[in-house]
Amino acid sequence: MATTFDLDIAVLGAYLEKNIAGFKGPLTADKFAGGQSNPTYLIAAASGKYVLRRKPPGELLKSAHAVDREYRVMKALAQTNVPVPKMRVLCEDDSIIGSMFYVMDYLDGRILWDAALPEQSPTERGAIYDAMNQVLADLHNVDVDAIGLSDYGRPGNYFERQLSRWTSQYRASETATVPAMEAMIEWLNANLPPDDGLVCINHGDFRLDNMMFDNKEPKVLALLDWELSTLGHPYADLAYQCMQLRIPGDAAIPGLGSLNREALGIPSEQEYVRRYCERRGIEGIDHWVFYLAFAFFRLSAILQGVYKRALDGNASSEKAMAYGALAAPLAELGMALIEKGE
Repeated sequence: MATTFDLDIAVLGAYLEKNIAGFKGPLTADKFAGGQSNPTYLIAAASGKYVLRRKPPGELLKSAHAVDREYRVMKALAQTNVPVPKMRVLCEDDSIIGSMFYVMDYLDGRILWDAALPEQSPTERGAIYDAMNQVLADLHNVDVDAIGLSDYGRPGNYFERQLSRWTSQYRASETATVPAMEAMIEWLNANLPPDDGLVCINHGDFRLDNMMFDNKEPKVLALLDWELSTLGHPYADLAYQCMQLRIPGDAAIPGLGSLNREALGIPSEQEYVRRYCERRGIEGIDHWVFYLAFAFFRLSAILQGVYKRALDGNASSEKAMAYGALAAPLAELGMALIEKGE
């Protein structure tokens, strides 16, 4: 059966009028381009603009595309310093549009797709990256008990559990043997740091284009795409962010590794980590090579899943094949990092 991302506007409109205060149709729904995970739509109605995120149709990997978790974490974070959109409704009834979805407020801002920020000045670039750094520190400083998310994941042994989970996910979507991935899985299992007891809300995909910025100021309006979030370890998010500083600029998901970041005004990895540590009130970070290598492993596993979904016809973006093809090169970058030791 062919995969479709079309929505039944009449059925959806009737549901939203019943379940969102003040919602009034008629409505239109236009799917946003980009994004590999949960298809996202701009809903324009007589009462205003909204955003709808849904699980994709078709057979999915277990625990993937958890839009209900996205909804829950953003609703809870509304009472913190972490910028998130206002949540409107979560629909777990597949009969409305064919899969679970939620609706949130539309925000008028900009998504900065290119991490090199070519349209900004060096000063503006530095301010944007510093704003990201502040949001990450604010997220990791959230008291999970105070906002009702103490059961949002299992605390403790985060990297051990994540290593097991993503290895399983990788095996479930594996299409060929990648020697670098096999070597990295072996090294990570042999070099797990001792559990230090640190627990926070882990975003899971913390990067520039998962944020919406003010149209003029270097201010974050919202941190988006919480599908991979859980109770986790803060350094997983931080290393994932810093991984982009090492990925080449000509990759399918471009990084900043081949650019003169100092001339661009983009902070170095050392500076970015230093500012984060200052904002968290910590001295420094041990086992940094492990955290970075884990970030490469995890993204490689995620992109392998994107590639498998593309082969199966279930990916939501035309770029899915190109993104998926990056899985093996990322594993090779991760192993190079391990072998170099920095």
